[in-house]
Amino acid sequence: MPELTIYHLEGRRSERLVWLMEELNLPYNLVFERGSLAGSMAKIKAVNPDMPMAPTVTLGAQVLVESGAIIELLLGRYAPNELHPPIDSDEYASYLMWMHYAEGSLAARLIADYRTWLKEPPTERSRLVDSEATVQFAENYLAKNAWFGGEDFSAADIMMLFPLTLATSLNIVDEAQFPKIALWKEKAVARPAYKRMLEKARPDGMIGMLPKLPSHAPAGPRR
Repeated sequence: MPELTIYHLEGRRSERLVWLMEELNLPYNLVFERGSLAGSMAKIKAVNPDMPMAPTVTLGAQVLVESGAIIELLLGRYAPNELHPPIDSDEYASYLMWMHYAEGSLAARLIADYRTWLKEPPTERSRLVDSEATVQFAENYLAKNAWFGGEDFSAADIMMLFPLTLATSLNIVDEAQFPKIALWKEKAVARPAYKRMLEKARPDGMIGMLPKLPSHAPAGPRR
C-alpha cells in the first residue's frame, strides 16, 4: 500500500477516514494543527490549493478528496473483504445505498434546511422531502436492521454517523423522535476503533461548532 496521509479538520468529515483506518488497522499519517481549524486548513491548502477541503488525502503521489470515494477506493484495493457485506448479497445493495445516501441525500438536505431555518425558523413541515423525512428513512431501516450494512458493522455506518450526529447536535431534527438511531449511535461510538479515532483526531473535543437552531420543524405529516 502506498503511503497514506490524511489532512484533517477536527470534528469534520475527515474523521471518517481516521476511523476507517483504525478499524482496518492499516498505517496512515494524520496531519492537522491541534485546536486550530485555520491552521489545519492552511496545511490542506498547501497540498490541495485547487480544492482545499477535509478530508484531503495523499495516496502515494495522488491527491484525493471526497470521503465516500476514498473509503470505497481503500476498501476495494487494500481491504476487499472488510467492512462491507458480500458483493453478491442483498445486504450489499443496501450498504452501497447508505454509503451514498449519507452525503447525496441526507447531509445535503440537512445543510440546506439548516441554512434556511437559521434565518427563518420553520413553523410547519415542507411539502417536499425535508430533514425529518431523510432522517426518518434511516430510522425506519434501523427498526429492521442492526447496522446500515445489515447485520454487521460496515463502512456505511462510518459514513452515516457524521450527518446523523449533525442532525441532532444542531437541533435540525428532534432527537427524541428517533430512538433507533440513538441506540445505533451508542453502539457505533462504543467501538474501540472509534474511541481511538477520537483520541487521535479530536483530542480536545469539538472546536468551531456551528450554532444550534432555535427550533426545528414540527413533527408530523408534510403539508
